[in-house]
This record gives sequence, C-alpha cells and structure tokens, in this order.
Amino acid sequence: MSCKDRKIWPEENKIQISQFVTFECARRLSFSVLADLLKLRKFEPLNEDVMFRFKSLSKGSLIHALILVLFFSFSSFSQNVWTLEDCVEYALENNLDIQKQIQAVESNRASLLQSGLSMLPNINFGASNIWNTGQTIDQYTNTFATSTVRSNNFSFSTNVTIFNGLQKFNTLKLNQIELLASRYDLDVLKNDISLAVAAYYLDILFNKEILDVAESQMTITTEQVERIRKMVEAGAAAQGDLLNIQAQASTEELNIIEARNRLNISYLSLQQLIDLTISSDFDIEKPILKEVAPPKELITAETIYGHALTTRPEIKGAELRVESAIKGLSIARGGQSPSLTFGGSYATGYSGAAQQVDPSIPPVIKEYPMGITQLTRDTVLGYQSSYTYKTKSFSDQWNDNDNFSLGFNLYIPIFNGWQVRSSITKAKIQRNIAELDLEQKKRTLQKTIEQAYADAVASLQKYNSSNQQVQAQEESFKYTEQKFDVGMVTSYDYNNSKKELTRAQSELLQAKYDFIFKTTILDFYMGNPIRISQN
Repeated sequence: MSCKDRKIWPEENKIQISQFVTFECARRLSFSVLADLLKLRKFEPLNEDVMFRFKSLSKGSLIHALILVLFFSFSSFSQNVWTLEDCVEYALENNLDIQKQIQAVESNRASLLQSGLSMLPNINFGASNIWNTGQTIDQYTNTFATSTVRSNNFSFSTNVTIFNGLQKFNTLKLNQIELLASRYDLDVLKNDISLAVAAYYLDILFNKEILDVAESQMTITTEQVERIRKMVEAGAAAQGDLLNIQAQASTEELNIIEARNRLNISYLSLQQLIDLTISSDFDIEKPILKEVAPPKELITAETIYGHALTTRPEIKGAELRVESAIKGLSIARGGQSPSLTFGGSYATGYSGAAQQVDPSIPPVIKEYPMGITQLTRDTVLGYQSSYTYKTKSFSDQWNDNDNFSLGFNLYIPIFNGWQVRSSITKAKIQRNIAELDLEQKKRTLQKTIEQAYADAVASLQKYNSSNQQVQAQEESFKYTEQKFDVGMVTSYDYNNSKKELTRAQSELLQAKYDFIFKTTILDFYMGNPIRISQN
C-alpha cells in the first residue's frame, strides 16, 4: 500500500502530529531526511550526500516531508498554552506594584547604608578664589589694599559625633528594621498576586466546564428538535411540542452565548491581571484538579491560624513596624540629651597683596641731606636703601598662612520651642498606631482563615449533596426522556427535567471549584506553595 492510499490528514484531530502521518508513510520518510529539511529551514548549507538523498525521494514523499516540517514550524509558534505556574511567574515579573515595591526595598537599603556611614567622621575640603576691588583690608597682610587683589582660601575640616543620645545608633537600627519590613511587604504583594492569579485561573476552568455543559445540553436538545419535527411531519406529535422544544433550544443557545462570553471575559481578566498583552490565542492548561474530598489529616482553623502567625509576611512586617516605631521613639527621646562632638581643621591661603623683597635685584642706595653741622655748617648726608618688591610666592604663603585647630563642642538643649517634646509625643502615637495595625492584621488573618475554612467545609458538603443530586437528576432526566419519546409526558415536563439537570450540574461545578480555591488558600496559609492539581 502506498502513501497515496492512506489517509494522511484526518479531519477529526489537527493537533497531534502522530495523527497527521500514518505509520506506512512515516516508515518511508527517514529521520535523516527530516533533519536535512530542518537544516533547510535554518538556512544551513547541505552537502552532496544530503542533496543525493533529496533527489532519490519521490515527489510525493518530498511534499509530505515539507508539509511535516512546515507543521512543526507552525505549531512551535502557535502554541500558547499557559500553566498556572507560568501565569504566576509572568505576573510576578511584570506587575508594576511589585516593581515599585522592589524600588522601595532598594531605597531602604540605601538609607541603611547612609545611616551606617553617618557614624564615621566627616571630612571636608574647601577652596575659594576671590578678586577684591576697592579699598579693603587684606586678611593675610592686615593692610589696606586699594587695587584689585586676588586671594585664595583652602581648608580641611573633620568632625565626629561622640555622643548625641544614641540617635545615630538608633537610626541605624531603625533603617535595618525598615529594610526587613519592606522585604516582607514585597512578599505580601507577591502572595496576593499569586492567589489572585490562581482564582482567575480557576474561574477560566470553571467557565470552560459550564460552557461544556451548556453545549452538551444544546446537543441533546437539537437532536430532540429534529426528532419531534419528523414526528410532527408524520402526524405523530403535536405542533405545540415542537414549538416548546424549539423554545428550549433557543434558550440553551442563549446560555451557550452567555457562557462563552463569561469565558472570554475570564480570559481577558487573567491576561490583564498578569499584565500580558491581550491575545485571542491565549489559552491555559487544564490540569488534573485536586480531589474534592476531606483531608487525610484533620486540621482545624486554629491550627492553621497558629502556623500562619509565625510565617505570614504581613504579620512579620507588622511586628517589625512596631519595633521600628519603638526605635523612632528612642530617637526622639535622644533629642533631650546633650551632644558632644570633636572637630579639627587646617586652613591656609594666598593673597596677591602680600609682598616681599626681591633678592635677585640689589637695593639702590640714595643719599639725602639730613641736616647741617652746628659749627661748620656742613651738610650731613643720610643714606636710604630702596628695595624692589615682588608678590610672595604661593608656596611661601601656603606655609606662612597655615593654621590648625582642634576642639570639642558641647550642645545642651534647654528650650527649643517644645520641639523635642512634640517629637516624643508624635513618636508615641506612631508606636500605638503600629501596635494597633499589628493587632488588626492578626484579626484580619484569623477572620480570613476562619471564613476560608468554613467555606471549604460548606463547599465540600454542597459538592457531596450536589453530586448526589446530579446523579438523581441524570436518572430522572433519562427516565423522562424515555417517556417523552413515547409520548407519555409533555414537552413542558421534558424541558423542566432538563433544566433541573443543568442547574444541578452547574451547582456541582460551582461547589467543586469553590472547594478547590478555599483549600488552596488554607494550604497556602500553612506554608505550602499554590497548587490546584493533584501532582
């Protein structure tokens, strides 16, 4: 049998590649040829042996191989199925609130580094270059200067706090606490988003099953419409029965449209939640969900709450906020203490007005009459040396004008407009707010766990009851359908029985997914990863 005699492209399934090519054709098409075709796809050069194998193939086999490679290419690009883990990971990487919180963590890290380095001595260097015009006293020559004089000032200074009420030490501790608390805030955001993704993911699965139920009911009704139509044409059924069944078909068609719309909206909501570009190709994997059954080990809500108190990041973050507020109060109280600092400085400068004798030019000696003698009336001469001056060099002035200083500074606060007392009062208020916030978070956590536990128990009970109801409704509908087929019940009774079955199936699905989500929350509060599947 040749490949042409086999059905290569079955219509019922166009996803699995094994259903595209029969065993007979796959045997004739070697894997080496497929590899060579993939080289063509990657634009790699082919050797002579490869070209010979291509030439030896029949035209039909070559076409089949090309189609196969093209399908591989298409399927690799069109596959867009997301697992719950994929959705959570993508959301955590792209959520803007998480990105902002990461920046807040980095800001607190920078504050911690700065508060640690602030305990080291300050070292500063200063320099200036000044031109003075007009009459002024030169600070280095202490004389009046009337011409334009350029001067420079240079200084080195250092200062270290010896004691200031432990404010710097407490600030360092506060920033350490704030960094840890911001990390817990980041964990809270990640947990909230992960739970939200799981809820939206389950909502899609729920709407998918609701749509399947609606479509299966529509299939049954469509078959009944065709059967009743034939019976009406044969005179074996009344026209009213056909109209009732057609009305039911219209109602179920509307149910399909509404179910499909809810499914599309749930797809849209999940993509928006994880900040994914909206795509009609987006789809999620349908895992084998957890079994709807009581846990093997009975765990109470109190047990879950006790474990959550020691592990949940919102509680740990709130506890750290209380410690931070206590450190803030210590910092405020430190403002009442005296502060002692030690400092030192070195300064020097240069002035264009500073002059000195130029030793390279000899002085000019001038005679001048000082007076006359009393007896002979001879003139008495005096001698005056006239020197040439030059501006004192920069290096000489650096050494001549330098000065050092060392000293301690004591600052004792006495009255500063009640600022310190006000700071202490505000710090106490912040501590009280932090303690209340911690208590509020504990109560919220307890209420959430108790509510989720109660919902899980109720959902399990509702599921068991709905499961029995579905089984009973299926038997009832099967019996009603048989009676309707032989004309023992009216179309009205048939439609009511069908509606009751659909309602029971919907309630069963709702209880199933509600139980899965609530137990997922409880497992998460017990420190387990988010998981909705059995494995």
